[in-house]
Amino acid sequence: MTSINPYLTFDGNCEDAFNFYQSVFGGEFTYVGRFSEMPSEFTVSDKDKNKIMHISLPISKETTLMGSDSVSSFGPSPIFGNNFSISVNTDSKEEADRVFKELSAGGKVTMPMEKAFWGDYFGMFTDKFGINWMVSQRDDF
Repeated sequence: MTSINPYLTFDGNCEDAFNFYQSVFGGEFTYVGRFSEMPSEFTVSDKDKNKIMHISLPISKETTLMGSDSVSSFGPSPIFGNNFSISVNTDSKEEADRVFKELSAGGKVTMPMEKAFWGDYFGMFTDKFGINWMVSQRDDF
């Protein structure tokens, strides 16, 4: 089953924001990763190493609130209005490829679909209407 989850981008205060969201929704973080945990081929400044690379907070059976901090080595600081993405999670690699190809048509691919270092088959793009998307599939390797 394909699911859609909100993905929020912060300018250094992701951890504070998610601790607040956790206080509202309850639950436990299913993943908290910091930029310091990235493989050595990715360069991150010392001031950015403790920032959140990815965090996940399930807020219902169907929905997970996800987020990260922005760091200069991976793009510009977020601007309110473009500091979120829609994250699509699919059950198969084929479905991930189809969704990615069709939604990104006429848009700008920022990361093509490929196996990411954290294990997912993953890609990112901005569609032709200016909406940021992430497509992910975990179980088909």
